[in-house]
Amino acid sequence: MTTPLSPPASTDPSDLPVVRLLPKANARAIRHGFPWVYANEMVTDRRTKALTPGSLALLEDSARQVMGVVAVNPTSKIFCRMLDQNSEAVVNQSWFEAHIKRAVQLRDQMYDAPYYRLIHAEADGLPGVVIDRFGDTAVIQANAAWADVHIDALTAALVAQSGVRHVLKNASGRTRSLEGLDDVSGVLHGDAPGAAVPVPMNGATYMADLTGGQKTGLFYDQRPNHAFAANLSKGKRVLDVFAHVGGFSLAALANGASSAVAVDGSAPALELAQQGADAMGVSDRFATRQGDAFDILTALRAEGEEFDVVICDPPAFAPGKPALEAGLRAYERVARLAAQLVAENGVLGLCSCSHAVDLTQFRTSSVRGIGRAGRRAALLHTGFAGPDHPQLPQLAETGYLKSLFFRLS
Repeated sequence: MTTPLSPPASTDPSDLPVVRLLPKANARAIRHGFPWVYANEMVTDRRTKALTPGSLALLEDSARQVMGVVAVNPTSKIFCRMLDQNSEAVVNQSWFEAHIKRAVQLRDQMYDAPYYRLIHAEADGLPGVVIDRFGDTAVIQANAAWADVHIDALTAALVAQSGVRHVLKNASGRTRSLEGLDDVSGVLHGDAPGAAVPVPMNGATYMADLTGGQKTGLFYDQRPNHAFAANLSKGKRVLDVFAHVGGFSLAALANGASSAVAVDGSAPALELAQQGADAMGVSDRFATRQGDAFDILTALRAEGEEFDVVICDPPAFAPGKPALEAGLRAYERVARLAAQLVAENGVLGLCSCSHAVDLTQFRTSSVRGIGRAGRRAALLHTGFAGPDHPQLPQLAETGYLKSLFFRLS
């Protein structure tokens, strides 16, 4: 059941309610940049529980020292999200513009075309907010109640500072349901594109479905890992498993791979991958196989297939700690099945986007799976998300993506 959100009340700090930490809460961590306060760290009473999800408040420590302006959601395990340690901050369109301007300046330093993640939540100072840019169109994922409440000011600031002409809202994903939010996507400004949007990246052309695809339509986080794998793929046979719209395979073809096969469970995603290959003029070297990735890996082995470069980029097998053990077993199984398809001295790339799985655990499961396939591995490279996905050092969840590249014998 979702909670209806009201338009923001006054954001004048003098009008904001006060919420307070329990003595056991780690106030020092919050002062040093940890952005969340959990419900079990808060003084909760009838008044605080009655606060509207997404409303703003002043956070005090247990000694009643003001720590800053926070967004509150009494229905969420994350009771407060730190917005500004300046207790005089006014959260309005100008406040959003300052954050977006700073984010745009950073991306413009790194990229020569406006195709990137523009806002990466806490690391860009907007907790729970993700904005991906596709040329003159931006897609917002407001994954926290406060962002939904302030969506109009956020949208206006985005248009003013980035120059985009169209802004879409993507309301998919489990995070919104945890915040008590709806799953209704729509257009916030301008118009929705009538077809998939071509996105240039690493010399390839990707087709992003901004209204019906996964997440915002494309995964920018793998950009540097696509490039690393592509550099190893010239003249090689490539297998791209859990390919979505052809992330690794199209980059490899753009860099001269002799052939590439994209495997995914989603027929619409593979159709977009095919459209990308058509746009690049590489369809004669590109093929797709739709179905369960584990079944197809097993079938390819039975067919005697072999590839010089195999990349597996599955969805999060361990989206939270309760799924950790099952997730690690799944990563091991992927590694085992994929390693059997890699040619002698070929390359195996394995990826994890599970924030509950740390790098050491992922590497251990991957190496165990490779060993169970009867292969020996040398680790060539460890990759992470691109710099348009900055990490907040205090928040492990922002460092979710890991990519390991092995040479197998």
